[in-house]
Amino acid sequence: MTHRLRVLSLAAATAGLALLSGAGFAFVAPAQAYDDQDRAKVEKVTTPTTDFSKPEPFERRPTGEATTFKFPNRDAFSQPSANMAFERQLDFQIGNGIFKKVWVSSPSSTQSSDGLGPLFNARSCQRCHLKDGRGHPPADGEAAVSMFLRLSIPPQTDEDREALASYLANVVPEPSYGGQLQNFSIQGQMSEGEMVVTYTPKPVTLADGTEVVLRAPTYAAANLNYGPMHPDVMMSPRVAPPMIGLGLLEAIKDEDILAHADPDDADGDGISGRANRVFSVERNEVALGRFGWKAGEPSVAQQSAGAFHGDIGISTPIFTSHFGDCRAGAQDACRNAPHGGTADGRVTEATPDMFDRVVFYSRNLAVPARRDIDEPQVLAGKEQFYGAGCASCHIPKFVTRRDSIGEEQSFQLIWPYSDLLLHDMGDGLADNRPEGVAGGNEWRTPPLWGIGLTQAVNGHTQFLHDGRARNLLEAILWHGGEAQASRDAVVEMDKDEREALLAFLNSL
Repeated sequence: MTHRLRVLSLAAATAGLALLSGAGFAFVAPAQAYDDQDRAKVEKVTTPTTDFSKPEPFERRPTGEATTFKFPNRDAFSQPSANMAFERQLDFQIGNGIFKKVWVSSPSSTQSSDGLGPLFNARSCQRCHLKDGRGHPPADGEAAVSMFLRLSIPPQTDEDREALASYLANVVPEPSYGGQLQNFSIQGQMSEGEMVVTYTPKPVTLADGTEVVLRAPTYAAANLNYGPMHPDVMMSPRVAPPMIGLGLLEAIKDEDILAHADPDDADGDGISGRANRVFSVERNEVALGRFGWKAGEPSVAQQSAGAFHGDIGISTPIFTSHFGDCRAGAQDACRNAPHGGTADGRVTEATPDMFDRVVFYSRNLAVPARRDIDEPQVLAGKEQFYGAGCASCHIPKFVTRRDSIGEEQSFQLIWPYSDLLLHDMGDGLADNRPEGVAGGNEWRTPPLWGIGLTQAVNGHTQFLHDGRARNLLEAILWHGGEAQASRDAVVEMDKDEREALLAFLNSL
């Protein structure tokens, strides 16, 4: 079902708001494209720096006027866009309430909160995206909440192959268990099973003799309640990523992302970068994928609807089925369980207004200001970052469109440190599970903004798509494939150079 998002009116209080002051940028209403004068300014301000003796202009504001300067504590990722008009802040706060809402099973006296499951991974958005931040693998004896297993199988029929070739589907779901393993269920239903993670030590010796012991994970599904899985099932672990800056990533022009793609490595630098192509239910057309660990979703709204559908089992105006990921056949009882909508799908469990508020909230979670940008060690680490070639994929800067959905995201200089493209990251990180255009070795470059605040917000420093890395150095050492040369450059660094690089990353 195509869903047209509500576009809130431009608040008069923001008229004349200055953006990128000093760089010649000024706020204008949406629905204006770049002109030639804009393009020249954009190219100038996004050109990679070669001067590491001092911070760049506007570097302290990773998302321009949307940047929050609230104290960087455990609430650092839960602030609204700083340039949000007062009139729009109520929508943000209501969206926050729905994001935190704990859904219950149907039937229930709390009709605005019923419809959970019947199978689910979490009872609220917030339980996966803890404090709007990063999830983590389950500890020993702990049920997985902010991490789960994606499931799919190779195409089995001509219909499967056609759906994949035409981008109408990203994957072929596992026949009995669907697109992901749900380890919880409502009363009267059986959960699907549980994820089992085991780790094997993998020592790495750096050039200066320092030994780092990585942990190589192996994944399995245990205690399956709906029979054995398909013999060719492919499993991919996914940790919930941080929510900050999503609306600004959505506001980057397609052509600016595609300008960094080099699928055939025409320039011979060893870095390719490919765009994922996925079907946009909202637009009823194939679109550029930019969200999710493999860029499998085209927009914040569709990503949000997918999470409601698969993670919580809640219907939305985009995905209207009330039974979530329950599969026909093995899970018919689940599909026929009571729900919180209407049989024809016209009334969804998350109503259009509720869904729009959550999407607005998700688009406007602000990125915190940079810290220590003029510290000598941080500047030295920035030079190491560029020198090692990290900025070839972790593109520092973009300028967002003028015609963005929200005025908070319009025409801002942003510093996501991502190209939002797919890269071969080597066999060590491979999940061997294709998703859309993305191959089994490919992952989208994750944005780095806010990464240094992970400990403050979430109380841990576990990184990568499955949280296997227990700190930033381990995350770097897992890089392979197109990133092998950058990883090897870090291995060759001496202690001071390595610590400077980590200081720079922690300042983001």
